[in-house]
Amino acid sequence: MSQNTFNEDDWRRLIASFGEDPNRPGLLETPARVSKAWQHWTSGYAQDPVELLKAFEDGAEQYNELIVVRNIPVYSHCEHHLAPFFGKATVGYVPNGKIVGLSKLTRLVDCFAKRLQVQERMTMQIANALMEVLEPKAVGVVVRCRHLCMESRGIRTPGEETVTSAMLGELQPNLAMRTEFLALARED
Repeated sequence: MSQNTFNEDDWRRLIASFGEDPNRPGLLETPARVSKAWQHWTSGYAQDPVELLKAFEDGAEQYNELIVVRNIPVYSHCEHHLAPFFGKATVGYVPNGKIVGLSKLTRLVDCFAKRLQVQERMTMQIANALMEVLEPKAVGVVVRCRHLCMESRGIRTPGEETVTSAMLGELQPNLAMRTEFLALARED
């Protein structure tokens, strides 16, 4: 194990730093559970977005309208406080000869969410990865999240939602297409 690896002993020390006894029965297994949880919550670093977006041909390559997947779950941690933020993403694109399995859009969101993040950057990373790999005519991403760093500390604003968007390609100049995408992305 490298010297830089955060291990169960470090989690025990953190628990003790709160004034808690890491050896009491309720906390005995916590360091192992927390270590495993953080490995999962940061597993996006080990994923390559390009590999996730392998395009395929199945006869739908001529489709030239918006393809949109809504209500993609987002579970991430802010890089400022390591506090969770969570919500939903909508991802859409207009193909230009390459399509991707719909589940790949969900996997792409998950890949970037499972990194220490700020919502604004994550939104752009999702959009840029789609644009670079699929080379579509347009890409749109809307992310709506609640941030526990705002809800549980500091300003304490429960239920507040942060909305970010990225519009690339034809979604920037084409007002009709942009309006259609935003209407599809809107929560009912």
